[in-house]
Amino acid sequence: MFGDVSLLHYALVAAVAFVAGIAGGITGYGPGLLMPPILLPIIGAEAVVPVIAVSAMLSNTSRLFAFRRAFDPHRAVLIVAVALPTSALGAYGYTRLSGAGVSVVIGTVLMLAIPVRHWLGRLKGHLDGPGLMAAGAGFGLLMGGTAGTGVVLLSILLAAGLNGTAVIATDAGISLVLGVVKVGVFQAAGALPLASWVMAVLIGLAATPGVFLARRLVGTLSEGAHIRVLDGVVVVGGLVLILQGLRALMA
Repeated sequence: MFGDVSLLHYALVAAVAFVAGIAGGITGYGPGLLMPPILLPIIGAEAVVPVIAVSAMLSNTSRLFAFRRAFDPHRAVLIVAVALPTSALGAYGYTRLSGAGVSVVIGTVLMLAIPVRHWLGRLKGHLDGPGLMAAGAGFGLLMGGTAGTGVVLLSILLAAGLNGTAVIATDAGISLVLGVVKVGVFQAAGALPLASWVMAVLIGLAATPGVFLARRLVGTLSEGAHIRVLDGVVVVGGLVLILQGLRALMA
């Protein structure tokens, strides 16, 4: 597996992961959105989500450590409690998809994440209790079977009234716990061979310095500007993935 991956490919992935780590440290999401378009032509559609799941465990650990003082345990526990089983279900469903189907699913989720984020943003401060748990269950299903859904969790936390570094830290803590379950399902299903672990660790290690650089940048850069840039990347990347998947299905 990954027999055709050159050192240049690994260097490109590491460079994009570093930038994604900065984006994730500033906005609360980034690696899951920025990495799929880069990884797909290099490692194939089936390997994208498992690789990102492993790398996200490393990047979320560093992000949680960097912003640990702002972590909100109450909201984190509410979401994790309902998202754990649905995340495992979503991860299992992913292992049953074909490569072309995976590409279409990832691209579609990336595209839908943008309007969902803006819709939830308008509910800021009004999502709590049962509503927060229902949103968490839906997020778990998406998170288990796709990449790039950190933007949805970010929006849920904003809608629940969190802001600033509290969103970044709580998002990281929730994603870390769910990621352990997700990776466990992939490993049990045979979707994480050694080559995938190597690529994932490279991404996680490359993104870590970016996270700590982002901590220095928070408060000095416009978060809105970064979100608009990422939205543009999501649209382009999502369209590319959908078109590639549809082309493969029709071939």
